[in-house]
Amino acid sequence: MSQVQAQALLEHQRSTPHPEHDGRRAPTPVRGARLPRPGADSRPPGQHPPGQSAPGPGDFGQTSVRDVPGRDAPRPAPAVSGRRVLVVGADAGDGLAHELRRHGHTCTRAAHGGAALHAYGGADLVLLDLELPDLDGLEVCRAIRSVSRVPLIIVTSRESETDCVLGLQAGADDYVTRPFGIRELTARIEAVMRRAQWQSAAAAAPVREIRHGRLRIDAGAREVTVDGAPVALTRKEFDLLRLLAQHPGAVVPRRELLQRVWGDSWSRRTVDTHVSSVRGKLGDPGWIVTVRGVGFRLGAV
Repeated sequence: MSQVQAQALLEHQRSTPHPEHDGRRAPTPVRGARLPRPGADSRPPGQHPPGQSAPGPGDFGQTSVRDVPGRDAPRPAPAVSGRRVLVVGADAGDGLAHELRRHGHTCTRAAHGGAALHAYGGADLVLLDLELPDLDGLEVCRAIRSVSRVPLIIVTSRESETDCVLGLQAGADDYVTRPFGIRELTARIEAVMRRAQWQSAAAAAPVREIRHGRLRIDAGAREVTVDGAPVALTRKEFDLLRLLAQHPGAVVPRRELLQRVWGDSWSRRTVDTHVSSVRGKLGDPGWIVTVRGVGFRLGAV
């Protein structure tokens, strides 16, 4: 090494501070400690980057809800399990059908009664206006009810009690007068459908024995007793009493009694005569209650 090179090396050593003479001591490694990887966050535990809060109980190993794309986006409304509704009437218009579609139903329109008599078979429910251009709405109701148990609601501007009674006697399940709200109508539709489903379930699984207070009806043996004492009834009387007992508390329309007990062979006085006879044999007229203008229901004695 030349004298010039030795002098330059000496000057370099003098100008470079030594850790022990700089006032700063190099950190002593702790036994067992793991050195951070290059580029890793070397902050002490519990300290978080500026603007970032500590993770919540459910955030570890998971994506934060703030990072989920579309979290705050509006969700689509759940699909509605709707009904196939036949709207009958020239004045029913697209307005009613449109509102029913908005509530999840599938609607078919029939402006005439004749068209309704061909279309009701594909519907879960019929909304029938009484004001039709070709047929009387009550006659259309009777014609449908004579061959089908499809739920039917009369929707009309006729507000009198007589019209309502005539509509129920013709076989309608409910009677709604205009003006009405769509929420009321949809609620009535669901109520009628619940009753129809209940009746279908009851028909599919007939009850062998019916007890109503002191009255006992054995459907299998076709025997009736009151307080254990046998009551001798004719075949039609038994069918009439059993039908009423299958719907305790509910009013069974006169026409439904006639159709289900007597079929097509009956007169208007037939049901009254048999009701009177059953009351006498049961020992108290309170067992069968007359709902004037509508039908009958089973009473409690």
